[in-house]
Amino acid sequence: MNAAEALNSSIDLVCFSHLRWGFVFQRPQHLMSRFARDRRVFFIEEPLFENVAEPSARLRVCDQTGVNVVTPVLPDAVDRARTATTVSSLVKKLMRDQQIEDFIAWYYTPMALDISRGLEPVATVYDCMDELSMFKNAPPELTRNERKLFSKADLVFTGGVSLFEAKRQQHPHVYAFPSSVDCNHFAQARALKNAGVEADDQKDIPHPRLGYAGVIDERIDLKLIAELADRRPDWHIVMIGPVVKIEEASLPRRSNIHWLGMKDYASLPKYLAGWDVALMPFAMNDSTRYISPTKTPEYLAAGLPVVSTPIRDVERQYGELGMVRIEGDTRGFLTGIEQSLTYEMGFKWRQRVDAFLHTLSWDRTWSAMNKLIEDVIAENTKAEPAPAVMTATQNTAATF
Repeated sequence: MNAAEALNSSIDLVCFSHLRWGFVFQRPQHLMSRFARDRRVFFIEEPLFENVAEPSARLRVCDQTGVNVVTPVLPDAVDRARTATTVSSLVKKLMRDQQIEDFIAWYYTPMALDISRGLEPVATVYDCMDELSMFKNAPPELTRNERKLFSKADLVFTGGVSLFEAKRQQHPHVYAFPSSVDCNHFAQARALKNAGVEADDQKDIPHPRLGYAGVIDERIDLKLIAELADRRPDWHIVMIGPVVKIEEASLPRRSNIHWLGMKDYASLPKYLAGWDVALMPFAMNDSTRYISPTKTPEYLAAGLPVVSTPIRDVERQYGELGMVRIEGDTRGFLTGIEQSLTYEMGFKWRQRVDAFLHTLSWDRTWSAMNKLIEDVIAENTKAEPAPAVMTATQNTAATF
């Protein structure tokens, strides 16, 4: 181990996230799990308000990954105007108690600036996975805080190419890291399908089955789901995932729409193994303008044909390469599904898809991110630079 590697491994990572660790297993969980292989990682969630007398920070270690998950817990009666100040004190106490000295500050939300005042990281990363300012119930001060975060960050990563294009003029070091995939995990669906194995709460649903797995919120076109179900009552639509920020009453209820709720990441291949077509029924609105859905490569890794609305990053990254059918209205969606059900995906198509997905592995994405961070740490601490690997910009240029 050279001097740079020894220094880097001794540096902790403190991640400030708007998503909870136990929520849908996605970008933050994939990346933090990999960083935890080489360093201590502290994943700080947004606070919970409970019937407690004093504020505290609950710390638990995720057995599967080694990530330290930190949940601030505040009294129900706490003055909401003082929430940031209270959580900031808990964060500083955590730093002292855990002897966190040299560390990387990693932000998923600019709102975390309010709870990290006074901290002095050796490197600051803003992983802008979504345009949060366009999401439902976004805090009005989020855009202002993002400008502050841009001024502090050494590196800015984006969750897709469209988001990269929107942010690249706001910071000198912006890198596009589109949604990646754990191919081995989702490829289990192919073997399970061949073996006739699938999830118990899905096995009695008739075929053909059309499936969606992910968060169900304002980004989902519920009208499209209802119209598909109404026009083809012989098709069965399986919807997997938590319902957030929208009312349960707004979900279309039909005998051929099956709302199965949230499932853990480990069980997803069993569900995908029982589908005939995977759906990406996203609404075309502000909240979806910059998204790069993780489920696109996950569906493909599972060996499923995919039909999507014209999300820009999906259309450019997958549609133009013939990997995903892109349809702009209900009639087109019906046609795309019918074609997917009629024509088998050939061996050569699967080979081409698998070769492309290999370039999008989470390990590859993590490695490129880590190299950029190591270079920043080396510059900030004047340590010896790490050996060169492929950078994010090189990977993006090769892919798009």
